[in-house]
Amino acid sequence: MAIELDHLILPVNDRGRSIDFYTGIVGLRHQGEDGPFSMLRASPGFVIQIAPWGTSGGEHLAFAMSKAEFESVFARLKSAGIAYGDRFDTVGNMQGPGDESGARGMGRTVYFFDPDQHLLEIRHYGGAAAVEIVDSAGRRSITGP
Repeated sequence: MAIELDHLILPVNDRGRSIDFYTGIVGLRHQGEDGPFSMLRASPGFVIQIAPWGTSGGEHLAFAMSKAEFESVFARLKSAGIAYGDRFDTVGNMQGPGDESGARGMGRTVYFFDPDQHLLEIRHYGGAAAVEIVDSAGRRSITGP
């Protein structure tokens, strides 16, 4: 059975600021309004519904993309002076990209916060370091390139 995430409602404090950030930095497409939501297209089958309901942050969104898209987003982050890190708990160390596992295995990652303190991650799956995994039975496998 294949189950896919269709949409996510993301509460924000300032709709316009969030739309500018997610389109200008992350590269999502603003597709207009639908009721109380601003629709941001992340992929053909997934949208983020920006909701101006107020938030103190704390959500985590991880965006997988091509290596070229990753490099473009990372360049925009650096150009805008947005603090980033190579791991989820090191935002601000201005290191990266890092190597971490995700839904499709190892990938190159950079973490940063949106204007409402939601933790964002960008990743691509080409060029990550290989990692050896040993299961509880002692079987070894390699994940990554």
